[in-house]
Amino acid sequence: MIPRSSRAATPVIGNILLVAIVVILAATVSVFALGFADDSTQPGPIVGQSSGELISDQPTGKRTDQIVRLTHIAGDDLDVSKLEIAVDATDACGKQSRIVNLPTNTLGSANYDGDNIFDYYSPDGGELDTSADGIWSAGETATFRIKSGGCKLNSGDTITVRVVHTPTNAVVIEQTLSAT
Repeated sequence: MIPRSSRAATPVIGNILLVAIVVILAATVSVFALGFADDSTQPGPIVGQSSGELISDQPTGKRTDQIVRLTHIAGDDLDVSKLEIAVDATDACGKQSRIVNLPTNTLGSANYDGDNIFDYYSPDGGELDTSADGIWSAGETATFRIKSGGCKLNSGDTITVRVVHTPTNAVVIEQTLSAT
């Protein structure tokens, strides 16, 4: 005669295995049906090396605007239409802004988000010059001007400039620059 305590063990284990198989099948079907497998996050482009400078522009007497130059030295090519440039000058003048809607050759109100710290017109560098072909490649420089009326920078003040790849929200270039 079989002991009474072991008679129900096989059906209980069978039920547990059946539930486990159903859960695994449901998870597999939901991944394909809802497309989770297709939404894997792609990394942003990689800029291996960059440089930046913040130089005073004083050719017109009282004007003390600052010119920002960011140079992409090495790494992936960057599609300019997928970039924004964030300027954080909170330590220097309490302001911050982003250059958006790129590419552009003339910075206007449609091209910034945040404080109005950029110079829109200047025959010698008020434009955001990234590249005529819309690709920012190694060796090319982006230049823009921070106007003194928007953010007065004294010698030694620092700003942080970040180039953000908008599809991935990855910071591809970050430079802390000191005013001259």
